[in-house]
Amino acid sequence: MAILIKHGTLITASETFKADILIEGEIIRQIGRDLTHPKADIINAEGKFILPGGVDAHVHLDLPMFDTVSSDDHYTGGKAAAFGGTTTVIDFIPQDEGTLEENIERWQAKADPKASVDFGFHMNITRFDKEVAKEIFTLPDLGITSLKVFTAYNGRLRLSDGEIFRVMRVARAAGILTMVHAENGDVIDILVDEALTAGNKDPIFHAKTRPAWGTVEASLRAAALAAQAGDAPLYLVHMNTAGEVNQLVYAREHGLKMMGEACPQYLFFTEDDLRREDGAKWVCSPPMRTERDNLRLWEGLENGTIQTMATDHCPFFYDGTTPIEYEGEKVAIPGKELGKEDFTKIPNGLPGVGDRMPILWTQGVGSSRLTPNQFVALHCTNPAKIFGLYPQKGTLVPGADADIAIWDPDKELRYGVDVARHRTDYNLYEGWQLKGIPVMVFLRGQKIVDGENWYGKPGMGRYLHCHEGEVLV
Repeated sequence: MAILIKHGTLITASETFKADILIEGEIIRQIGRDLTHPKADIINAEGKFILPGGVDAHVHLDLPMFDTVSSDDHYTGGKAAAFGGTTTVIDFIPQDEGTLEENIERWQAKADPKASVDFGFHMNITRFDKEVAKEIFTLPDLGITSLKVFTAYNGRLRLSDGEIFRVMRVARAAGILTMVHAENGDVIDILVDEALTAGNKDPIFHAKTRPAWGTVEASLRAAALAAQAGDAPLYLVHMNTAGEVNQLVYAREHGLKMMGEACPQYLFFTEDDLRREDGAKWVCSPPMRTERDNLRLWEGLENGTIQTMATDHCPFFYDGTTPIEYEGEKVAIPGKELGKEDFTKIPNGLPGVGDRMPILWTQGVGSSRLTPNQFVALHCTNPAKIFGLYPQKGTLVPGADADIAIWDPDKELRYGVDVARHRTDYNLYEGWQLKGIPVMVFLRGQKIVDGENWYGKPGMGRYLHCHEGEVLV
């Protein structure tokens, strides 16, 4: 089957131009003016923009946490992503019992029958010894070329600095990118204990017990460890403070191969949102910061200091005791109400995978903070390059997968939980007025979104073997 998209304006990370796109099977076969095909279905994209399908390099789907699980799985999360213009997501595999390969097999067995968009994996490394070091070298053969370490979550996820240093050396030798969650776990534990002892259990204390200085210090410490590990490439996840942007600049000025990722929630919200009556909705880790941090992160996006825009999508119900209707069925999953009396029991995470591109188009491109080409670079091309999926994903070129979002720059709507397709009961951007949204989305040449209509199916998403990526500094 062939599809010919005509008269659209193509937007890539570097160019904007009028052209037609011919799709045959799963790939883009040809790009040019006045293309024809005797049997193609014709789509008239006059007045529309044609973007590559988005790549969200940071999601958590079907993730167990506390006494519940994140409310989007690989089907529902993929569906929400697609309605927001994203066709590829990269999830994280916990390092549970067994070998790394056994963990990967378990996670893929859970994802394969459900996935509705294409997906890749990062590997968490939360325990380390000589055997794990050997196993890391096998990850590229399994399609995984990135791993994540933590400087927080003592006794659960955190490695010591010496272990992180060793992981970075092994990863560098194996052609694997190290990602780091940067917070100071020791300080957090002390402040949490003090808050609970004092009876301070409201959501705002989630932010108060995770100070920004701990994130700044941990990001510099991670950079220093990477430098001492033979200049190991490093990727700073969910940047949330002005100081992290400064540390990213500092590291690169000193020759380090260090990259950074922002998330929408850290551009638009502050810790004051946790003071609201429904403040639990904004509980995530790291927490929201200040307006000054918001502005510095925007500067980092505008001037190219930050390479990617992801979401850290990890949604939970606000009130998991009250069912919502999802695809004709009543669904209720325990959520943020678990921490109603104690902020330490609120599941940490937010919905966002479907919000990312529409929100940033309005707030970034619509406000002239970002050019359309910067938008595509941050949301599509750069994550595909960094995580070894380019040019199969993240761009519009002949031979690439036909992952395409047809974007209507003039379409306006009032956004919120009734528009977003996440399987949860709230949306952070409730009531926001948006202008410019995807109106048709293709996954490898198959139309999965057309206006309000969903044509995706569980299992149509494909596991992606990531290759060694590019260092964009």
